[in-house]
Amino acid sequence: MAKRSIDRAKAAKKDEFYTQLEDINNELRHYREHFRGKTVLCNCDDPRVSNFFTYFAYNFEFLGLKKLITTCYKNQDMDLFSQNQSEQAVYLVYEGDKNGNSIPDAEEIGVKPLKGDGDFRSKECIELLKEADIVVTNPPFSLFREYIGQLMEYEKKFLIIGHQNALSYKEIFPLIKGNKMWLGFGFKGNAGHFISVYEDTATAGDHRKGMIRVSGVTWFTNLDYKERHENLILYKSYTPEEYPRYINYDAIEVSKTELIPCDYDGVMGVPITFMDKYNPDQFEIIGIGNGGELGVECGVSANLTAEQCAALFREDKTFRKGKLCYRNDKGKLIGCYARILIRKRA
Repeated sequence: MAKRSIDRAKAAKKDEFYTQLEDINNELRHYREHFRGKTVLCNCDDPRVSNFFTYFAYNFEFLGLKKLITTCYKNQDMDLFSQNQSEQAVYLVYEGDKNGNSIPDAEEIGVKPLKGDGDFRSKECIELLKEADIVVTNPPFSLFREYIGQLMEYEKKFLIIGHQNALSYKEIFPLIKGNKMWLGFGFKGNAGHFISVYEDTATAGDHRKGMIRVSGVTWFTNLDYKERHENLILYKSYTPEEYPRYINYDAIEVSKTELIPCDYDGVMGVPITFMDKYNPDQFEIIGIGNGGELGVECGVSANLTAEQCAALFREDKTFRKGKLCYRNDKGKLIGCYARILIRKRA
């Protein structure tokens, strides 16, 4: 999806992007051992259109789940896959196949009323959250910070969808740096197609009717998986000419993840897309230069005087204290997009 489309959707609080079953299956296959004997909560889902409910209900015995809970709004019809709607918010409880047909029949699923509107922040939904072991869903993009904050407050395991830009949020990055959450296995091509009623202005060749394409979409989790610990193969050699040093931080600029030098042991600034390949056993995260509060906190521009910062701003009006910058081989001042500051582990 074109960036301006998702920006408009976020501004209008249009958060109804429904995830494809194929994408859920492709991601969940990396975490199957985590689910045995566990209660799973999908607390931002409507089972009439939610493939999260479908995935867990139809794979209940295969995964060895204890219980599946789904909260939803405006649906209390027993035919869970109908388009009938109700003003009553409900939650659903499924505890496995009872009649031996290996299908989650409507009569096997408990449909219980909620007093409120089913908002994940409501008291009754928080009580359901407390009961859960793992939360798996596609939360509203516009409430991502708040949603993650709640999961952390109640110390829940989770696997949720978000946008990679969230990596640079001041509420999110410290969790990434502290190894309290990380990126999941990910979407093919770092983009996802979601079932949506909103206009899709994407020009990509893989545009799909009735769906909206979101570039930079990813999974966030605190469930470990083996691929996360695979080393990134490094083959480039460091040269001062190819890797300029930042003016305002003691580190070198690495413009692409595949260009990380194999023989440099100091701090490097890499694009946020590096996090797709991040192995915590191979690299240490030092901070982030994002042109804002987090950049200032980790010391970006701390080596410059106020007069030097003012001079850089006069030269390039996009300069900010927390934004990394360097000079190219022609002496031109280059301001970087957000950079993760990393160092190889010994």
